[in-house]
This record gives sequence, structure tokens and C-alpha cells, in this order.
Amino acid sequence: MGDCCSGSCSAKPSVDPVYRRVLWAALLINAGMFLVEIIAGVAAGSVSLKADALDFLSDAANYAVSLFVLGMALEVRARAALLKGVSLGAVGIFVAGNTLHNAVVAQVPEAEVMGIVGLLALLANAGVAAMLYAFRRGDANMASVWICSRNDAIGNVAVVLAAAGVFGTQTGWPDIVVAAVLAWLAVSGSIRIIRHARAELTSTSAERAIAAQS
Repeated sequence: MGDCCSGSCSAKPSVDPVYRRVLWAALLINAGMFLVEIIAGVAAGSVSLKADALDFLSDAANYAVSLFVLGMALEVRARAALLKGVSLGAVGIFVAGNTLHNAVVAQVPEAEVMGIVGLLALLANAGVAAMLYAFRRGDANMASVWICSRNDAIGNVAVVLAAAGVFGTQTGWPDIVVAAVLAWLAVSGSIRIIRHARAELTSTSAERAIAAQS
């Protein structure tokens, strides 16, 4: 690990100024889109829009945490990624519960609002994903940022398709199906992030033990 190459895992890595600017841009975009989508989701009665809005809120918080730990030791960044993985999983479980509720209520959302806001969210997330693509193979913290951004872009495509489905069928089932997919993406992404973070924590603990014995 780069943080431990000098024999000490407490050394702080250098901070890429480009990556810092990308994180700030991603934070502002996601915070803004959360407000847009949560208002539109409530107004349109769309569970998939509300689910996607929660993803934006979760990502905005994740980018804030990533900025806070940027430049800190690998163990600190891995623990931050672990926290983000758990929070992403919690969002996925909440969305799954909300989706089940809407399936029982059988509410039909407004397809036009879903489509317009879904396309706007897709443009926002595609831009963020493009900015973060070059940093996707970093440590667990950087990987978690990329996974969240990628999942959101996929989710936005699904929301647009759900809008078309609602418009064509005049039922809420396409919206419910897409919300379920978003919940699955959140939970599966959470598992991947947690595994990556735990592997890094195990590695740093082993290197610390070896250093203590030498």
C-alpha cells in the first residue's frame, strides 16, 4: 500500500487537486439534484423519483465525507468508505420498504414529470460519472465514490424508462419495478464497498503488526 511504503501507515498521501475539485463539483451537483428530485417526486407521486432523490442525498453526503478524509491515512479513508457502504445499504433498504408500500397503495405517478426530471438527473449524473471515471480504481474511498456515481447514472436511465412505461400502461408498476431496481443497486453497491473497505482495513492491520514485530 502506498500509505505504508515507508514502514508507517500513518503517513498522509499527497492530494490530487484535480480530484478535490471534481469532488466539490460532484457534491454541489448532487445536493442541487436532491432538492429538485425530492420536490418533483412528491409532486408527481413517483417512488422511483423519490428513491433517486435519496441516492442524490446519500451521494452528496458521501462526497462531503470523501473531501473531509482526503489526504488522510489509508486506514482513515477505509473506515470512511465502510461508513458510506453501511449508509448506502440503509438507503437501499429504506427504498425497498417505500417501494413495497407504493405497490400496496397502487398509486399512478405523473409520467411527464418523471420523464423530464429523470432526463435532467441523467445529464447531471452522466457528467459526474465522466469526471470521476479516471479515479475509479483508487482506494476503497475513491472506489465508493465511483460506484455511487455509476449506480445513479444507471438509475436515471431506469427512471426515464419507467416514465415511458407509466405513460404507456397508465399504471404505477413500471415506477415500482424501477424503484426496486434502485434499491437492489444500492444494496449491492453497499456490499461491494464494505468488502473493499474491510480488505484494506485488514491489510493495514497486518502491516502494522509486521512493523511492530520488526
